[in-house]
Amino acid sequence: MSLYAIGLNHQTAPLAVREKVVFGIDVLSEALRDLFGKRVAREAAILSTCNRTEIYCQANDPEPVARWLADYHRIDVDRMTPHLYFHPDERAVTHAFRVASGLDSMVLGEPQILGQFKQAVRTAEAAGTVGLVLNKLFQKSFSVAKEVRTQTDIGAASISMAVASVQLAKRIFPTLKETHLLLIGAGEMIELAATHFAADAPRSITVANRTLSRGEELAARFGANAITLAELPEQLSRFDIIVTSTASSLPILGKGLLERAAKARRHRPVFIVDLAVPRDVEPEARDLDDVFLYSVDDLSAIVSSNLKLRQGAVEEAEAIILEQSNSFVHWLESRTVVPTLRRQRGESRRRPRTDEPRARQQVPPRAVAGVESGGLGGTGRDARAVPAHLRLS
Repeated sequence: MSLYAIGLNHQTAPLAVREKVVFGIDVLSEALRDLFGKRVAREAAILSTCNRTEIYCQANDPEPVARWLADYHRIDVDRMTPHLYFHPDERAVTHAFRVASGLDSMVLGEPQILGQFKQAVRTAEAAGTVGLVLNKLFQKSFSVAKEVRTQTDIGAASISMAVASVQLAKRIFPTLKETHLLLIGAGEMIELAATHFAADAPRSITVANRTLSRGEELAARFGANAITLAELPEQLSRFDIIVTSTASSLPILGKGLLERAAKARRHRPVFIVDLAVPRDVEPEARDLDDVFLYSVDDLSAIVSSNLKLRQGAVEEAEAIILEQSNSFVHWLESRTVVPTLRRQRGESRRRPRTDEPRARQQVPPRAVAGVESGGLGGTGRDARAVPAHLRLS
């Protein structure tokens, strides 16, 4: 039984693939129970964000887990496999620490991932799929993330998606003070966008949300208006800038709707940032004249532009993670060695006594002890062969 981290992220899979394997918060518990029902893992937790979907598990074989992921989302496993990474044991530990610390994020050092990770663990604990090994791994991951943030400058000058959206909008419009801003959704990402755009004082801000009361709550904090999603078709043409991030499984803004809005605007440009995964805007809309559509992947070059400025902090963080990974792996390996030692000692005590004194004298106590210590020294984890099509990283 080994520890694995299996998944895909913004570095290994394009948005078109990532959005196919997203787990919404409302289905995560059900998915974990389904995974357990298939008996392919002893422990499991799923981390699913706009940039990654990962399964942390303790299992005998990673292949059934990867196949379950494809089957659950009804996609061809052969389409998903080229984008998967597979991290066993030590690499799984290091990967978990890097993810929690923000070193594996599109936005280097961004703090949101730690909260998302903690939520994923709480969901798995509530579903009853976390045991001793994963609980130890996750608690250590959170401890390492805290150490990285307090002892390094990894989060300094971090350019968030919201900041990148503002910077990109300024390339389209000479000033944001004359623009009308539409925010679709009322979650954390939209709240961040509202904060950064509001700093440039656009002429008006409107929040559109499925639930009007939730939209009004966010709008009140920024002196904004609130509308429902049902009102978008008739009001869409009013807005110069649109930032959207919802949990909808289907696009909210279709190409046809945006084409009608663009015509009503009489060739005035409309800038759209789609921060949702799955996407809120049909990707075909980028073909429309005067529509400037950007996805989370399109913003990656901007948000990573300050990586060199924090290279020293990255090296310091990696050193912390390496030290803590070695410590955790030592604990993980001790769980294999100790039961083996106990089992060998038990077998020694149960060895049948012989009636021939000479035979008994030929095996002195030290020789028996030597056999036991030799068994201990040679004990190691039985590394299961990784399937050829999963040897990707």
